[in-house]
Amino acid sequence: MSGTLPPPPLVPGVSILCHRNGDVLIIRRGKAPYAGCWSLPGGKLEAGETPLQAAQRELLEETGVTAELGEPTGTLTIDSRDESGAIRARFHLTIFMGAHVSGEPIAGDDAAEACFKPLSALGSLEMTPGTAERIRKLMAC
Repeated sequence: MSGTLPPPPLVPGVSILCHRNGDVLIIRRGKAPYAGCWSLPGGKLEAGETPLQAAQRELLEETGVTAELGEPTGTLTIDSRDESGAIRARFHLTIFMGAHVSGEPIAGDDAAEACFKPLSALGSLEMTPGTAERIRKLMAC
């Protein structure tokens, strides 16, 4: 035996990039991991949900906003690590992108803050790892 534990199983989840007039909807995380950092809205799938249903639910719960979400733009696996660097959870996220339909951002669920920001502002914010780059890449398409 090598003495290392296998990584935890993948937890299915979603991440949503909602845009309005060139700005992107982001949340400041209210809970660990990355409490206080800015990120895209998202979360875990609930039993019986499709990824699209989860994306619509999470967007509304965390921000009070609805969006016209298209087909998934891709997937991403993220490891959540503890202070020692050990993997504590693995998330396999389906990424959705869509235009704002209704609602003004208001933080809900586990979000501490929710707002639309221009792409130019992302560099000055403390964001979860890789998020600003993913947003810029998706918005360039």
